[in-house]
Amino acid sequence: MLGEGPKFVHCLDIESENIDRHWTLAQTPAVSANNRVERALERALAHGIGADTPPRLAEALHDAVFPGGARVRPRLVLAVAEACGCSEGPRVEVAEAAAAAVELLHCASLVHDDLPQFDDAPLRRGRPAIHVAHGPQLAILAGDGLIVAAFQALAAGCHGEPRCLSPLVAAVGAGVGAAGGIVAGQAWESEPSLELRAYHRAKTGALFEAAVRAGAIAGGGDPEDWAGLGRCFGEAYQVADDISDVIGDLATLGKPVGQDAVLDRPSATRSLGMHGAYVRLEELLVEISRAIPACPGRERFEAWILGLCSGMVPARAVERRAVNRVEPLYLEAIA
Repeated sequence: MLGEGPKFVHCLDIESENIDRHWTLAQTPAVSANNRVERALERALAHGIGADTPPRLAEALHDAVFPGGARVRPRLVLAVAEACGCSEGPRVEVAEAAAAAVELLHCASLVHDDLPQFDDAPLRRGRPAIHVAHGPQLAILAGDGLIVAAFQALAAGCHGEPRCLSPLVAAVGAGVGAAGGIVAGQAWESEPSLELRAYHRAKTGALFEAAVRAGAIAGGGDPEDWAGLGRCFGEAYQVADDISDVIGDLATLGKPVGQDAVLDRPSATRSLGMHGAYVRLEELLVEISRAIPACPGRERFEAWILGLCSGMVPARAVERRAVNRVEPLYLEAIA
């Protein structure tokens, strides 16, 4: 069984406190970045669930968001915002709204991605997928509702800084749209051929780019300066996910493994081989460090994101074992 091999630990599995120790986000120690994200999500979801929301739909919406994973994307928004100088005033509310919006859109994409028409995944975050728990009709509606709630949250969060609303809508919208966003990434899986890096950029990288752009806008920085970091981090995250799909296990990841081979889906490991995927991941981690732009909090941000990235690559000894033990099994599985 592939799951019997060494576990590949990437940023989906990093404990919250290990990330928080690198980045306080201008809060008291008792209020961690994770707490800020959870509170922002609760406020944001309140825009999508009201007295007139049918009860079963309300439950599906809530279950799609809580409990969450590592919340990497919204925490990236907050970290970039503070690196750009956002520590107090109405821009903090803008940053939190943007963080919540990005995460709601991510959650919506997971709900839709798990549907029988796409991955037909029974589990998500170790629990029944929304279409399994609530039925496919409510799953589709819950995903749609989260998309709307995301932009409602942006509108509400920008009331103190209305100039931020238009660029935030544009940046976040680009991360999920049909012109190179998540929608495009999902649609590429229906095409007869595709280019792997373009597919990864749309499916995963675009929302990470949107996250860093949103953080820069909220913090008063130039989003163009941060775009390269978002693209590098997004590709690295996807390559790591592709590797973990081969050598991970259900208990660690909270979702089925081996899905790329089962669904005949393109991935870094299938295109480059396991060793090539590791090499590409290491290249991207170097690029991430170089892509951090000059900003007031650059040193602290670099420590935070490198700590985050360190969870993407196992120890060298484990890597060698993974390559040696898993590659033959993997090749056999996709033969």
